Amino acid sequence: MTEDGWPLSEGEDAVLLHFADCAFPGEKPPVIGVAVSGGSDSMALLHLFARAQAHRGGEVRAVTVDHRLRPEAADEARFVAECCKTLGVRHDTLIWDHGPIQGNLQDQARRARYNLIAGWARENGIGHVVTGHTADDQAETFLMGLVREAGVDGLAGMRRSWEEAGLRWARPYLLTLREDLRAYLTRNGVGWVDDPSNADERFTRVRARKALKALRPLGITVEKLSTVTSNLAMAQGALRAAASDKAAQVAQTRAGEVIIARAEFGRLGPEMMRRILIGALRWIARGGYAPRGEAVLRLERAIAEGRDATLAGCRIVIADTEIRMTREPKAVTGVEGPTDALWDGRWRLTGPHDPGLSVRALGAAGLRRCEDWRATGQTRAALVVSPAVWCGDTLIAAPLAGLENGWTAEIVAGFHSFLLSH
Repeated sequence: MTEDGWPLSEGEDAVLLHFADCAFPGEKPPVIGVAVSGGSDSMALLHLFARAQAHRGGEVRAVTVDHRLRPEAADEARFVAECCKTLGVRHDTLIWDHGPIQGNLQDQARRARYNLIAGWARENGIGHVVTGHTADDQAETFLMGLVREAGVDGLAGMRRSWEEAGLRWARPYLLTLREDLRAYLTRNGVGWVDDPSNADERFTRVRARKALKALRPLGITVEKLSTVTSNLAMAQGALRAAASDKAAQVAQTRAGEVIIARAEFGRLGPEMMRRILIGALRWIARGGYAPRGEAVLRLERAIAEGRDATLAGCRIVIADTEIRMTREPKAVTGVEGPTDALWDGRWRLTGPHDPGLSVRALGAAGLRRCEDWRATGQTRAALVVSPAVWCGDTLIAAPLAGLENGWTAEIVAGFHSFLLSH
């Protein structure tokens, strides 16, 4: 709360405004990006953050993603744009250009949405982004985890805040009921649009939402499941801390690889072994989700038997004394971008950036142009998948392979700190 009593002075809106005011504890970002679909949760988010930022002299920037999956989506984006114009909030609509979609549609749409928003935020100098997830979403996620037979990590639900892609993200209303946000909109005369896909029972989340209503007579409510996920999140935090401590004892990183002492690793016990393996896979490949349990079990069996393996875009090589985990070459084939953006989700390059330059994997051919690469002490496997600066087919720099030319490359988050937050 501020010294003048705000938002205590805001009546029924006070608690919701307080959550907006404290979305990033210890920080008062001058600009906050708000993801707005036009639904009730995100419209409440937009209005509450517009009020909070206006009070402190900050700015809100709004963004809507049109996934091009429904004809109504374009109208919904225009609805949001008009609402933002009324509020004096700058708004952008992003388009997900995609071909035929196979597999889990909602998961692919979610990944695309976060990637598009992250790119938009970086391009506009925005370092903080909020989304409108509620306690209802958290309860639905918990039930979906039960269907997948998830463990602690899968049942602990969504995080309230996290850092990713160089941004700070927050879900300030993750403990707030959807009906409370709709009540806010109603008393403030704010409208919203209803996405018809929210009633489509082909989607697991919609079926989970329906199941929640059926469970209410048993006393299994959104509020109680929210408490359960909060308790599990505390247990998850303790397990992550333990895994980070153990990893510090048995694992080291070099040039993007994770090298694990095999004998010491084998004495850790199943839960710590599993967490460190999954953490290494996700750190190397920046995977959004952990691999399926069956795949991890097969990897553990391969390690125990001394067999090399691949999983989740990573190559795992087993030697007598160590387990060496590296990015798989084919996973970075064709991964290319500007030198001033994160490459492969984790590498940041520093040097004389120029629009005519790009960054992609060094590759075997590029490594042959680095005469002194052996002097670096890095393995060939690590260097061929390391970031290099190119001008067309001309190699300009390969910082990890000894060809700096004014460039450096570093990973944005270390392995052990990554284990603490993932």
